[in-house]
Amino acid sequence: MAEKATGSPASFVDQSVVPGDVVLDLTSMANQTIKLGGGLRQDCDAITAMKAGTLKFSKPNKYWVETSQKRYVPCAGDSVLGIVADSKADNFLVDIKGPTIAFLPVLAFEGGTRRNVPKFEVGTLLYVRVVKANPGMNPELSCIDASGKAAEYGPLKGGYMFECSTGLPRMLLSSPRCPVLEALGKNISFETAIGLNGRVWVNAGSPSTVIVVANAIMNAESLSGVQQRIMVDKLIQNLKLST
Repeated sequence: MAEKATGSPASFVDQSVVPGDVVLDLTSMANQTIKLGGGLRQDCDAITAMKAGTLKFSKPNKYWVETSQKRYVPCAGDSVLGIVADSKADNFLVDIKGPTIAFLPVLAFEGGTRRNVPKFEVGTLLYVRVVKANPGMNPELSCIDASGKAAEYGPLKGGYMFECSTGLPRMLLSSPRCPVLEALGKNISFETAIGLNGRVWVNAGSPSTVIVVANAIMNAESLSGVQQRIMVDKLIQNLKLST
């Protein structure tokens, strides 16, 4: 397979790549520290793509290959939605749609101590952060951010969770703000938790609002920004007529 000629890092951002493509040349990035996300690996001084998709970059220094697929490959730093599958003395076992079950230490909570161990029933939905994701090992999760604070992480109560491709969450979290979320936010009040593992949780004041928001998000992946706004307008009109 022919490799792309290497150049400045910015030259390949938002471009399509396939496995084997050299997307970054570290020899031309002296004194720079970069973080590799999903779909990339380092071979000596070259960063190559491991899967087909679009090369993405987020400040200050993270690169990854964005794809739309059902299977989730855990990556350190990802915020995901997990479902408690079992509990042990030291860990909760959590399903994050990955190849293997993940584990959440009972002390990986803000202010977590042996005297203050949280209790979660099987089936509890959690918003968690992947802290370790090494090949051949079970991913490790945490309910605190890099500064040791709970932030938005923890159990999610009520609402509705649905599964989607891994591409939809990245679209929803993109900058500038995704049109469908922007249009919904101007008309109704709701809250979401978006997992990069292809799970989205929605909650609102009424079941009908939850249904509208969930349908709008699920339908948005294949639509342009203009089409997303038109779709939201129609859904909001139908919601008003039904109330």
